[in-house]
Amino acid sequence: MPKLKTKKAFAKRLKVTKNKKVLRSKGSRRHLLSGRAEKRKRLLRKKALVQVVDKMAVKRALPYSF
Repeated sequence: MPKLKTKKAFAKRLKVTKNKKVLRSKGSRRHLLSGRAEKRKRLLRKKALVQVVDKMAVKRALPYSF
């Protein structure tokens, strides 16, 4: 069976942890930040887990991370 290709766009945006959880960055941090509260901006810095419904798509896109 041939090797599977990793989707590089996914690989740049996501991180798979040791326990096979998938982390992603939160959105709304690119521009128009002056209108957002400091607390909101601070909370947006943190990573978030990818939802369970999207996990199968991530598994297909990153075949050697799982």
